[in-house]
Amino acid sequence: MPREGEIMSNPMLSIAIQAVKEASMLCSGVQASIPAAISKSDKSPVTVADFGAQAVVGHLLETAFPDIPLVGEEDADALRENPDLLEKTLCAVRSRLPDMTADELLAAIDRGSHPGGGEGRHWTLDPIDGTKGFLRGDQYAVALALIENGQVILGVLGCPNLPLNLMEPVGERGSIFAAAIGDGAVEMPLTGGEARSVNVDRLRELPRRRLCESVEKAHTSQSDSARVAELLGLTAPPTRIDSQCKYAAVARGDAEIYLRLPTRPGYVEKIWDHAAGYRVILEAGGRVSDVNGKPLDFSRGRGLSGNLGVVVTNGLDHERIISAVQSVLGLS
Repeated sequence: MPREGEIMSNPMLSIAIQAVKEASMLCSGVQASIPAAISKSDKSPVTVADFGAQAVVGHLLETAFPDIPLVGEEDADALRENPDLLEKTLCAVRSRLPDMTADELLAAIDRGSHPGGGEGRHWTLDPIDGTKGFLRGDQYAVALALIENGQVILGVLGCPNLPLNLMEPVGERGSIFAAAIGDGAVEMPLTGGEARSVNVDRLRELPRRRLCESVEKAHTSQSDSARVAELLGLTAPPTRIDSQCKYAAVARGDAEIYLRLPTRPGYVEKIWDHAAGYRVILEAGGRVSDVNGKPLDFSRGRGLSGNLGVVVTNGLDHERIISAVQSVLGLS
């Protein structure tokens, strides 16, 4: 079994794992201090940890791969306008990168302004996927992926609060999931140690399969998910988890279906909300599409403008699940 530093003999993946690990440790420290949030222009919350995690990952990636740009969720404008917030963010970042200056921090965050697209290579980062879960002291993820000519070629998910066994929520927690195209997917403890291969649960009896979905109703239509579950005859209640931890849960067999169903017309999913989890699921043996059964298209810039919603499965009966989703949404 390979150890963390040897994982899949992929130097780019090793750097990505280290960057996500450092950002995850920063976030854990900030979360323990009961963080405050400010509101962005779209009314979504952002915290010191969001800014700090993007600064850490942006800086480490630029040091290792200066010619590969970054598509990140955050920009540094709020820090320039709020010296107190900048100072708190710098303090958090220095817990992982002690020599970071304020100017370097701002530049590392703003490095995430790349527009994305279908040509060449770029990273995409969600420094905290699931900020509301983070603020509640619950699940969140640091999500990093590398996209080449529109294809996600590697993905890393840091899940600091995810129990190593979802059935034992008070037990040990904190994992990193990593995957590279053609090399499979692994899970390793956040604090270090041996990596283990992860694979979707090939549970064949559809009624026994477990569905997971977002905690926040604004992120998915829970009522539509309930109707899909009824059509499929699912008997277990849904598991609600914040962030791309849902991708991790399906990848290692804690659930077999993840639905992210549209909540309002015209909404476009962001590439950083799905790219890392997408690669992890595919390498674990599962399937990912939108609600029309189309592959997710990461070549269109910062958003998945060619797709509607997301459906993740363990690879079995994917078309049947899509059919149920379309029936509920009135698409068939």
